[in-house]
Amino acid sequence: MIAFKLAYRNLIGAGLRTWLNVTVLSFAYVVIIFHQGLIDGWHRQGLLDLKAWEVGGGHLWHPAYNRYDPITFQDSHRNIDDKLIKKFNEGQIAPVLVVQASAYPDGRLISVILKGIAPRQEIVSIPTRYLADNNAVNAVIGTRMAKLMKVKEGDNILIRWRDKNGVFDATEVHIIKIFKCDVPSVDNGQIWLSLENLQKMTGLVNEATYFILSESYNEGKTDEWKFIPPSYLTRELDEIIRSKRGGGMIMQGILLIIALLAIFDTQVLSIFRRQREIGTYIALGMTRPQVIGIFTVEGAAHSVFAALAGAVYGIPLFIYLAKYGISFGFGDMGLTLADTLYPYYSLELIFWTVLIVVLAATIVSYLPARRIAKMKPTEALKGKLQ
Repeated sequence: MIAFKLAYRNLIGAGLRTWLNVTVLSFAYVVIIFHQGLIDGWHRQGLLDLKAWEVGGGHLWHPAYNRYDPITFQDSHRNIDDKLIKKFNEGQIAPVLVVQASAYPDGRLISVILKGIAPRQEIVSIPTRYLADNNAVNAVIGTRMAKLMKVKEGDNILIRWRDKNGVFDATEVHIIKIFKCDVPSVDNGQIWLSLENLQKMTGLVNEATYFILSESYNEGKTDEWKFIPPSYLTRELDEIIRSKRGGGMIMQGILLIIALLAIFDTQVLSIFRRQREIGTYIALGMTRPQVIGIFTVEGAAHSVFAALAGAVYGIPLFIYLAKYGISFGFGDMGLTLADTLYPYYSLELIFWTVLIVVLAATIVSYLPARRIAKMKPTEALKGKLQ
């Protein structure tokens, strides 16, 4: 207990030097928590968007289907059997037919992917209700696709595709709705049609390429369709977040080292200037480990005061950012990234950040304090450097 009392009295007595160290270390606290919270918020937000717009509860793919290889689209389709039709009627799956095509907005050639989806599905957030009229070839597209093709709602564009026999066919589709979506794989290069219309256009009646599953779907794997879990469909975002965390740790580490270096220099200077005080402590009967403990506690206390100081201005800042978000003006980067990011600060993040900084400050304070063990009390009382 005496170590804590003496450490507190010495820190307060140091005045400006103590508060400079506390200010620098509190800034490190706030920046570390802010950056990690921003990354966690992006990850959390991205997973929610992917689940809502594309992933659902997972997919069932045709074994030959590869969403990165358009050449596979021609043969990646199969008849929807009665069991799957029943699941569709129960709202547990949404069939999707994928066809490679070309679009000609204003005479320009753009390679696109036609995706037929059931208008009455409610598993993903794509506004498929606008496709309910099967008597007209309506389409919904994302804002990125609309910008690429330079079209607006109400425009007609010519598209050309191959049917199941490899014969070219073409027609005009009506852009009935342009939707805003933060998931590029639902938007970029995609034109969404009614499943029934696309099946008629290609001659692939009652066939699909893959199924989007609801959260309640629990049939698992099948022999005819390849089950794709949500973790596989979100792995790209997970890898991006992992790399961002790694880069952030380097920046946070440098910032923390700078703050800890200030504490280390302060402790070295303090031990050099307070040799007579150290000799007095030992002469009065304190053991060397007790004296070392005083200086170690002094250094570690910087991190505790810094946590309290950081909380004064950090907590209001974090609450504001979590409520209103922060926009960096990224624009379209081809990532699952919203215009406004909402940081997510978990108790686990705050706990581990505080614990790591306190432990690091304690170790940095202990290293120079070990020198006290080599001092002779008589020479320390004279103020001679050992």
